[in-house]
This record gives sequence, structure tokens and C-alpha cells, in this order.
Amino acid sequence: MSLQQLTAVNCGSLLQPGCSLLQLDGSVFLFGQKGWPKRSCPTGIFAIRIKHGELKLRAIAFSNDSCYLPPLRCPAVTRIEHHDGHSEGYLIHGGRTPNNEISSSLYLLTVDNHGCNRKITLRCQEKVLVGERPGPRFGHTLSMVHSRGKKACVLFGGRSYIPAGERTSENWNSVVDCPPRVFVIDLEFGCSSAHTLPELSDGQSFHLALAREDCVYFLGGHTLSSDCRPPRLYRLRVELLQGSPRLSCELLNTGLSVTSAIAISAGPPHEYVILGGYLSETQKRMECSTVVLDDSGIRIEPRDSPPWSGEICHSRTWFGGSLGEGSALVGVPSEGRPAPADAHYFYQVSFQREAKGDCEDGTQGCSQESTDLEDSAPLEDSEELYFGREPHELEDSSEGEGDTYNEEDEEDESQSGYWVKCCTGCQMDPNTWDPYYSTELLRPAMIYCSKGEGGHWVHAQCMELTESLLVKLSQGNSKYFCLDHGGLPRQEMTPPRQVLPLKKSPMKLSHKKGTMMLKMTPAKKSFFRRLFE
Repeated sequence: MSLQQLTAVNCGSLLQPGCSLLQLDGSVFLFGQKGWPKRSCPTGIFAIRIKHGELKLRAIAFSNDSCYLPPLRCPAVTRIEHHDGHSEGYLIHGGRTPNNEISSSLYLLTVDNHGCNRKITLRCQEKVLVGERPGPRFGHTLSMVHSRGKKACVLFGGRSYIPAGERTSENWNSVVDCPPRVFVIDLEFGCSSAHTLPELSDGQSFHLALAREDCVYFLGGHTLSSDCRPPRLYRLRVELLQGSPRLSCELLNTGLSVTSAIAISAGPPHEYVILGGYLSETQKRMECSTVVLDDSGIRIEPRDSPPWSGEICHSRTWFGGSLGEGSALVGVPSEGRPAPADAHYFYQVSFQREAKGDCEDGTQGCSQESTDLEDSAPLEDSEELYFGREPHELEDSSEGEGDTYNEEDEEDESQSGYWVKCCTGCQMDPNTWDPYYSTELLRPAMIYCSKGEGGHWVHAQCMELTESLLVKLSQGNSKYFCLDHGGLPRQEMTPPRQVLPLKKSPMKLSHKKGTMMLKMTPAKKSFFRRLFE
């Protein structure tokens, strides 16, 4: 095992407690931040890349038929394996929004296609449920079970706001444990049923849920009613019969007292490493455990912990998620005076795998408890104006700097939008900006200059673009060059600033006089002729 400190490249503020890490098609995605720069990434989902000790993010786009997915913190997520012609994906339920609301929607997140430069496009669909539907909650778990050739989703636990009839101005944001009911959701028909079991007497949240075949194991958790983290372990068996499902629960003797832990696949199927979490409100769980699910049940064994750094040992809170392949991402808040530039320290924890190449057949569900639950600022609900890029501009750039999320540019995206950073010579202050174009909303319009490999952003106002030209450049796929770089043949560029010369046209006389003609008699003509001879 090893512990490696990572350097977050212009993305440290996007990873916050309560976020989720998803593994799809060999990539790891970050979801559920406490807000994000919406103009640079409208979906709020970023691909994570760790290379040479650096942590970088790349914004991910959704397909045109996708629904809106809010940035949910502490949701319940579970993985859907690739089989029976269905693509792999994730189910996402509940969670807290940046507006401090609690969601009750169920989303299905899958891979839509691969674009140029191996960039992935995701598809998000909201699943409509009928029957006894679970209410809004966070800190709960989702698990996939398989029984008699069928599959279903099991939802349990969580917290929610107190009922509307009991809310006052003093306890408006107070949360309570959800009733200890188990919901079984049939994803094929969208039917949901609620079940009450006598063994599950208390609601619990921020626990682990590990599933194998028709059994789900609930490990750890926290109850608000008694403010304790008892070392409880439940085994829930779900039989998917022809009619309604049949559930049975058993309380096992061995368990772990832990909340908000991370479950990492440790190599063989149904073998996990439990990392992180809390033993109490003020004490982190520094030990690690190995959990094995087999035909005989569940085995929990202690495991050596990584060599924790001083920042991890002395921090009050920590968070993270599984990166797959026997590794996890752990973040701790940075402290000190003056305040560090980065909001958190990040580490990659790696465990040795016993067998490489094995894929995880089971499902795992966990929720990260957020200790930062204050009211958040509402998201920007604004339109986006994108400037197209040609496909060949994105070739052979996945290993370079253009493949990362950078707060100073958006050059890696096939669809790029506004950004508040301009060229070095820009005199515009976004904080004191006033609208200039009718297409601008909350930020000044910017356009991407395609000069060289890197390129840069420039304000449309700095280039003195007219609004019609700005709209024209945003609709096409032709390259754009700013005034400093000029253009190449057959490539569009900003017209240079030209001063039209004054036309000097000759003045026209309104009353032009013709040739003077003298009237003379024949005698006078004869006299003048003789005079000059």
C-alpha cells in the first residue's frame, strides 16, 4: 500500500465534502460539487486524471436528449454492470442541492458515445417511479440485487427535513432520520414498493451497503435519535418473486462502528477495503478493514493502514471516494495562517491487488457525509453561448495540457463558453462589467483565438466585434484569429480596424454658363475681316 500526495491543478475548489466518484468505461468522473463554474461546464461532471502526481479535471458534456442533473451532495449511488445488451451506468437518487434543497428524483447516468480525441459524452435520464416512492433524502444507500433471473434496486436509510407541518422558523433546516423502511424498485417497469421489517427499528444514514446476489449487507451508520454509531451489521435478503418481492432481515454479531467510509474494490470479486470514515463526531477512523462476501456470508478482518501524513492525522474532517483499481482519493481541508491557496490537500491511497484484471461483479453503495451543510448560494440559471471547434483541433491532445480543466482557459473543450479570464493586455474588469451586447447575461462575451497549439481567450469587446459578427462566429466551425495573430487563407478573422478615407469628389456647378456667342451683321463681319488682314 502507498500514500501519494497530489497537486490539484486549478481545481482544488471543485472537490468538496459530499461529492461522488463514478467509474464508467475505464474513466473516473467527479459529480456533486457544491456548485461549479456553470459557464465552463454546464453539466457539473468532470473527468478525473491523475498523472505524475497532478490531479486534473476535464469538463464532460451531455447528449442532446439528456435531462438536467443538479449537483447533488451526499446522494445514494449504485453501479449497474454491463450485461444483457444494457450499457454500464449509475443510478443516482436524492442528495442535497446547492440551494440547500433535498432531491427525491432518480437518475440514470450512462455513456452515450465517444467523440473525437476519445472524449466521452454522457446521457442522463430521469426515471419515473410509481407506487410507494421514496421521499427526498440524503446520506442513504442504493444497491443492486439479483434473484431468480431478475434484478432490482434496494434503497434504505437517509435523512430528510422534518415534516412541513412541524417546521418553524427556528427549526426550518433541521433534519431527522427517515423511517426505517426498505424500498425495492423494479427498474424495468418503474414500480416501487416499501417494506417494514421488525429488525430495522431505527433509521440510519451515512452507512455502507455491500451487495452480492440477493443479499445486501448494511454496515455501520449513524442515528440522530440516539446520536450514536453502534457497530451493527444487518443482512437483508431480497427474493424477487413473480408477484411482490419477499424480504427477510437478520442482525449479525460482528460489525463496524463507522460512518461515511469508502468501500474500495480490492481485486477479487466481492472483496473490499473499508477506508476512512468517523468513529464519532470528533474522531476519525484511521484503521482499515477488509470485507469479503462469499457463499457463507461476510468476513471482516483488520488490515494495515497506509502511512498517514501529518495533515491527515491532525485534520478534523476528511472525505473522498473510490478511484477503482484498488485506489482511493482522500481530501483533507488545508489550514494555516495565512490561508493556503488550495482549499484542500489531496492524496491517492493505493492497495495491492491480489489479482489484476478482475472486474467487480457486485455492487457497492456508500455516501460521504458532509460537515459543511450551511446554506449555499443559488446556482446561476443562465443561457450559454458556445463557439464551435473543428474535430482536427482536438486530435492528439489527450496527454497534453489541453486535456485538463483549467481555470485560466477552456481550450480543451469541443464546446467552449464564456470565461472571465482574457489576454494579458485586457483592461476589462469582470467585477465592474456592464452589459454591452444583448447576448450577454452575467459575464462579458468571449471568443477563442485558434492561434498555435495553446490559443487563448479574448473579450469580444476588446476586439470591437459587432454583435452580428459575434453571433456569426458562434454558429460556424471555422477557426477564429484575433487581431494580434492575424489569419491564414480561407480562415475567418476579425476585420482590422480601418479608417475609411474621405472621398474627394469634384464640386458640380449648379448653373454652368455656356460659350458666349456674339450676334453680328454681314457688314460688321466684313469690317473686322479687313481690319485683321
